[in-house]
Amino acid sequence: MSENQIRFDDGAAYERMMGVWSRLVGEQFLAWLAPPAGQSWIDVGCGNGAFTELLVERCAPARVVGVDPSEGQLDFARSRHTAGVAEFRCGGATALPFDDDSFDAAVMALVLFFVPDPAQGVAEMRRVVKPGGTISAYVWDLLEPEGFPMAPLQDELRALGVSPMLPPSAEVSRMDALRACWVAAGLSDVATREITVSRSFADFDDFWASVQIALGMISAGSPLGADDRAAIQRHLRARMPADASGQVTYASRANAVTGRVLSLT
Repeated sequence: MSENQIRFDDGAAYERMMGVWSRLVGEQFLAWLAPPAGQSWIDVGCGNGAFTELLVERCAPARVVGVDPSEGQLDFARSRHTAGVAEFRCGGATALPFDDDSFDAAVMALVLFFVPDPAQGVAEMRRVVKPGGTISAYVWDLLEPEGFPMAPLQDELRALGVSPMLPPSAEVSRMDALRACWVAAGLSDVATREITVSRSFADFDDFWASVQIALGMISAGSPLGADDRAAIQRHLRARMPADASGQVTYASRANAVTGRVLSLT
């Protein structure tokens, strides 16, 4: 499947499938960054606003601007945000609609591997961040076992002879590639961290509802018949048994990176 089949236009569906995971990683990510209060932030590829909302809750920012190319996602982001601190603009990661030196910090949450040219995406964040400011990101460890929340589904698709979708810049999800991207951008104080989180679903049906959203995203490029879907459901139920309370719990891993824009002084 080609990367142009990956679409995130339904904010509510994305929240069910990935927004919860993003928030779990985002909480640890922000605790690691420990940014000062009162900063101005740009959240590049903000999607449905899950991470933007977390920034507002945890970092006491003076201003947050979420940027995303999907109006459907932005509509959901605007509907969920009630604090009045964040605003949302339509735009792409490689051509941000802001002047140079507009923000204290820039962040990409689960976005960099969707940018066809990651180096250009980092360069744009650097352009709009003031000297001394920070540029940070986290991505799923897509190419490694247990590095992506939909890895169980991907395994079942491969068993059916269906190649799982990968974003256009999947290689940048590797930790060494992330670090190299930040260093090549001329950022200083580059640091990385692995973040592992666990998510619990109320029961297998709750988990399966999330899987079906992902299946819906690939159906146009490689239609799956009822028998294939039933087989996937049966195999996943067997490999992901519920605990004594009926919950299904498993872990996924993200790679995070941060760096600082060199000061002019």
